[in-house]
Amino acid sequence: MERKTLLTDCPDSRGLIAKITNICYKHQLNIIHNNEYVDNVTGQFFMRTELEGIFNDHTFLLDLDQALPQGSRRELISSSRKKIVILVTKEAHCLGDILIKAYDGSLDVDIAAVVGNYDTLAHLTEKFDIPFHHVCHQDVSREDHEQNMLDIIHQYDADYLVLAKYMRVLTPNFVHQFPNKIINIHHSFLPAFIGAKPYQQAFDRGVKIIGATAHFVTNDLDEGPIIKQDVIPVDHNFSAVDMAKAGKDVEKSVLSKALNKVVNDHVFVYGNKTVIL
Repeated sequence: MERKTLLTDCPDSRGLIAKITNICYKHQLNIIHNNEYVDNVTGQFFMRTELEGIFNDHTFLLDLDQALPQGSRRELISSSRKKIVILVTKEAHCLGDILIKAYDGSLDVDIAAVVGNYDTLAHLTEKFDIPFHHVCHQDVSREDHEQNMLDIIHQYDADYLVLAKYMRVLTPNFVHQFPNKIINIHHSFLPAFIGAKPYQQAFDRGVKIIGATAHFVTNDLDEGPIIKQDVIPVDHNFSAVDMAKAGKDVEKSVLSKALNKVVNDHVFVYGNKTVIL
């Protein structure tokens, strides 16, 4: 018996849930868990269905295509563990959190490799018996540096790339190769304080909360579909440095929670937003 997850995204119409579940029954697939949502503004229907049984993917999806309205998207995803490659610079807190959670099983991912533009985090990574690749960005063009990274990343055939405080802006050519497959943690509650030094921006503005945002990367800086956000309170006693220190716990928590949702197939990307079921 296999387990797979069916993701359905289509224009809403009467009887969709019954149509989908009846096809599952026809193929003798047991529904383990099911969630659905309708965006009443756009009229879009989303459904996530965990299935168990003996699958004939081709005929099952063919039956779905005949039953679903025009403009539908559906995907049948294996329950096998997702493979990720993590990109880093110098900060250890987000990488360390993912490494520990993958090690103890609270985050069900296979970390294939870590790639850094500095070698600062090589020792930490190798403590977990994970390969670390140092790809220096100095004395080479941005395009050559990214190509050197891509040569390594493509070796691992990863499902997702995770930017665990990777502090370089990726070019459109790089991003284009991984649509909705690059997850970034931004040290701000977006859309506020986009770009560099968000804690200094927050301090200068006198904010009373600081936060972090995990989002998919697009060519619009820090404006990709948001997956997860959280905040903590601060006050006038916090300097910009204090805010940055306090924000680290939020950053690593938000990133790991977002990653958990993505690798377990709970996230639909719809326009520049996400629906999480």
